[in-house]
Amino acid sequence: MNEYELHGDVRETGGKGAARRLRREGMIPAVLYGAGKDTLSIKLNANDVHKRLENEAFFSHILDVKVGNEGTQAVLKALQRDPATDRVVHMDLLRVSSSQEITMHVPLHFLNEEVSPGRKAGGVINHLLVDLEISCLPKDLPEYIEVDMSEMDIGDSVHLSELAMPAGVTLLALAQDPEHDQPVVSIQHSQKFDEEEEALLLAEAEEAEEGEEAAEGETDAKPEEDEDS
Repeated sequence: MNEYELHGDVRETGGKGAARRLRREGMIPAVLYGAGKDTLSIKLNANDVHKRLENEAFFSHILDVKVGNEGTQAVLKALQRDPATDRVVHMDLLRVSSSQEITMHVPLHFLNEEVSPGRKAGGVINHLLVDLEISCLPKDLPEYIEVDMSEMDIGDSVHLSELAMPAGVTLLALAQDPEHDQPVVSIQHSQKFDEEEEALLLAEAEEAEEGEEAAEGETDAKPEEDEDS
């Protein structure tokens, strides 16, 4: 079985009790739906699922789902995890059609961070987004979107409109509202630099204030000297 393939069996019974029994048996309850077909309740091997979830691309890849002797293509639309153990307790799989666009979240991959001028100058990189919601045909679904940081300096940022989107892929945030052009990543001064700069400015301000007080003292003294003379 390849890394983008899931083997399942039909679930004959539903309900919370049946789902708990499945989990004790090392299975994960799931549903397979979409593409104009009836929703199918299935069960998947938990060990196989968790092994495949270690691969980031699994979350944004077309999957081959085999139930019995029938196979279909689908994408992972939702996961439910146990908050105490982080183990998957339920999965939603959406069937895909070659002629129908799908909406997915795909991760961002930030390239050339270490060689960016801003990083070399001691700047701090802020990842403001980690994934994007896109729409495309299944054949055009990218595993990730690249963000090239090789030219970024301190004070620079990359916005949604500056990303190079693959052919056939629509970035929904900008398609729905072109003014929603939020930053994806930025490089800012480090906190240490800001603290040192603030201390320097404070010292300069105190020095200037002392100078002003000294000057005022000299001015106040001069009339007394004139009266004595």
